Amino acid sequence: MAHTLVIVESPTKAKTIRGYLPKDFRVEASMGHVRDLPNNASEIPAAHKGEKWANLGVNTANDFEPLYVVPKDKKKVVKELKDALKGAERLLLATDEDREGESISWHLLQLLSPKVEVKRMVFHEITKEAIGRALESTRELDMELVHAQETRRILDRLVGYTLSPLLWKKVAWGLSAGRVQSVAVRLLVQRERARRAFRSGSYWDLKARLSHGGLRFEAKLSQVKGERIAGGSDFDESTGALKTGSKVRLLAENEARSLVAAVEAGPWRVTAVEEKPTVRKPVPPFTTSTLQQEANRKLRLSARETMRTAQALYERGFITYMRTDSVHLSDQAINAARSCVAVRYGKEFLSPAPRQFTTKARNAQEAHEAIRPAGESFRTPADTGLDGRDLSLYELIWKRTVASQMADARLTMLAVDLEAAAGSAEGPALFRASGKRIDFAGFFRAYVEGSDDPDAALEGQEVLLPALKVGDAPAGEAVEALGHHTQPPARFSEAALVKMLEKEGIGRPSTYASIIGTIVDRGYATLQNNSLTPSFTAFAVTALLEEHFPDLVDTSFTARMESSLDEISTGKVEWLPYLEGFYKGEKGLETQVLQREGDIDPGVSRTVELEGLPCVVRIGRFGAYLEKKRVADDGSEELLKATLPVEITPADLDADRAELILKQKADGPESIGVDPETGEAVYLLFGQYGPYLQLGQASEATPKPKRASLPKGSKPDDMTLEDALGLLRLPRHLGEHPEGGKVQAGLGRFGPYVVHDKGKGEKDYRSLKGDDDVLAIGLSRALELLAEPKRGRGGRTALKDLGTPKGAEEAIQLFNGPYGLYVKQGKVNASLPEGTTADTITLEQAVELLAAKAASGKGSSRARPTRAAAPKVSGAKTPKSASKASGSAKPAKPATKPPVTTKTGRLRASAVRVIKPAGS
Repeated sequence: MAHTLVIVESPTKAKTIRGYLPKDFRVEASMGHVRDLPNNASEIPAAHKGEKWANLGVNTANDFEPLYVVPKDKKKVVKELKDALKGAERLLLATDEDREGESISWHLLQLLSPKVEVKRMVFHEITKEAIGRALESTRELDMELVHAQETRRILDRLVGYTLSPLLWKKVAWGLSAGRVQSVAVRLLVQRERARRAFRSGSYWDLKARLSHGGLRFEAKLSQVKGERIAGGSDFDESTGALKTGSKVRLLAENEARSLVAAVEAGPWRVTAVEEKPTVRKPVPPFTTSTLQQEANRKLRLSARETMRTAQALYERGFITYMRTDSVHLSDQAINAARSCVAVRYGKEFLSPAPRQFTTKARNAQEAHEAIRPAGESFRTPADTGLDGRDLSLYELIWKRTVASQMADARLTMLAVDLEAAAGSAEGPALFRASGKRIDFAGFFRAYVEGSDDPDAALEGQEVLLPALKVGDAPAGEAVEALGHHTQPPARFSEAALVKMLEKEGIGRPSTYASIIGTIVDRGYATLQNNSLTPSFTAFAVTALLEEHFPDLVDTSFTARMESSLDEISTGKVEWLPYLEGFYKGEKGLETQVLQREGDIDPGVSRTVELEGLPCVVRIGRFGAYLEKKRVADDGSEELLKATLPVEITPADLDADRAELILKQKADGPESIGVDPETGEAVYLLFGQYGPYLQLGQASEATPKPKRASLPKGSKPDDMTLEDALGLLRLPRHLGEHPEGGKVQAGLGRFGPYVVHDKGKGEKDYRSLKGDDDVLAIGLSRALELLAEPKRGRGGRTALKDLGTPKGAEEAIQLFNGPYGLYVKQGKVNASLPEGTTADTITLEQAVELLAAKAASGKGSSRARPTRAAAPKVSGAKTPKSASKASGSAKPAKPATKPPVTTKTGRLRASAVRVIKPAGS
């Protein structure tokens, strides 16, 4: 039976679309890209094995002709698609509506060589209405978008495959360079350099607590004798002293404390009252970049997690396309949002007229809508049936979209100046109390940027002051002197780095997730407490690129390159001359690398020069280490080397720490005492993974002496012999459990814990809480912890206990994990099917799910959804990528034959047709 074949990228998208198409339509998934440049030598076809350019994958001598190959893991997919095409009378290429989606469709067209009618089908949301409209307005391939994507891919390959081998030779094996990646790493390094150069300044001020009319409020010291009191912004970050020319008074501690005594004794008088009305307007709906930023701030999701979750929501029909620079909303979306406002909050909370927003970001592409809930009417979060992070992200998008059509928030900023008599010596001291009154909440009722709970945010934003007027004399209750230290510049969070990249016009927001992921995966940075900390390797690589290839890590140069790539997609810039100019000629990248490779000394490029250290930092095969010349006992000069613990960051490495690590290496382990039971010395050592304790020294008789890591937060300088012996003797026996078995306290890879050893290998663990001390905890407290509900992976507590099945020993519990709801019994997990909620799951259903999971042999400790997963979200470099750069939709055009290509599948210039909007 003849059918229409529709090809999309992922199984999830295929499943959703299938429900909106006629029965004679067949939907298949390409699983992302089906063809790309070769990733390794094994993928290079035999016909090209001997070519010098084959490893690069681009024939730079022949118009930068790319060598496209089908990866091994995609051969089966391509065969299945060819089989599906055999009985088709029409082919619809329904990949995403952007440059990369257009590129995937073109590659499919080249590989499948269809003999039937071919159309391009595009949509920005997966709803019945949207799919219906897309079927009525199909078009042909937009070759300008294909060229733009191909040029980006070639350019990224030229940069990565030309510079990365240089880094392998000059710094360390396995490193990589990238057109956007290297600039992002430099931003992290520059911030870390600023932290190293930072010098803290100290200052004091006063805080007074007063009351009037039964309402308490606080005021801060602002002036003494008409001189403004110094604050944190008055200090020079490089010296720790006041900025040159600052006309402020710097209070020392003794001055502040004497001023407290003088102020407490005198009366208070209001000298000025100011009320300033102000208006706050709602922020625009989400773009790719702002969604990543806000999900990182509010939900603590990484850019990768945000895009993966958003992709799944899009493919299941919950939100519109999630790769967009546009803040524009369609009339349909505006009407839907305004309807939500009227129903949920009341008509008084609607903006007087529909709001429309414009994009301010550099190089923005306006083809798509903003990210919003899909459909002609928005489902409330409670009506979606979603849970876990899917629900959290959808709710964030729903709130932001709805808030964009709400009325302005009206506030009144309050300021009260108070004078306190400070005695004749000091003169009058002026204090200021600041407040904020929310006169009309407006869009605050739905969404407050940076806050997860609008109601709590309203309370936190409103700071009320008593009804004061000039001449009033509020009662002073207490005055306190406060000391402050200025803080170094904060490291970039993922949200802050994404914001900076977008502000500078570097890269495409759709690739930020993969860029940050690559930076972490390659060891250029670590992500801890939501902060990106660059490694010493990042310092070395950045220094090399800054000296020898400054343009490639310059933000303005990279932004101009981004603009040129965007202009290629509109036909304003020719792709071939652009690539020729970038890569070839006297100033081209190829020539620069050949000329400078011999000038780069590996010894220098592996050295990280940090000011103030008595040694240098070098990059070795196993990480960073310290190196210092010293005179040996025989008078000869030798090099002393010591591995740097991974926990030490470039900004935190100072002379004292370096000397301590080198001293320990030179003098051998430092003994902090002797164990009276064994007579063995106890040593405090510093390894690659941080400080640890060791009982005795390694020998032939004891090749692996007992060791114990220091608990998180412990300072090596504070470690006593008693504490050290306690840690080395863990686990501690605490006593017997009332139900039988022993109770112990210990320290494992996930921190301190207590365990109920029931015998026969069955153990029940609980992690200690913040105030618990593994060396001091007793049996009663351990039993309290063991009685608490058991937490799942990542510290999750069971949502409910479903009960113990007949004949089983362990209960079945329900958890909410990163992939949604799942049930767990022992070591077997099973995700809940779509539509099943925490309220509807029964013990019988749970038993069936777990039995099916156990029978499959995949009873992993990590719960994953049983539905088809979204493809991996990554950058343009990965052939399996589902990550796209934003493109532009084009109007329908009559179908034509596929464009002519070369043997390797490259577009011939003569085959390119420029498709322009109707009426242009």
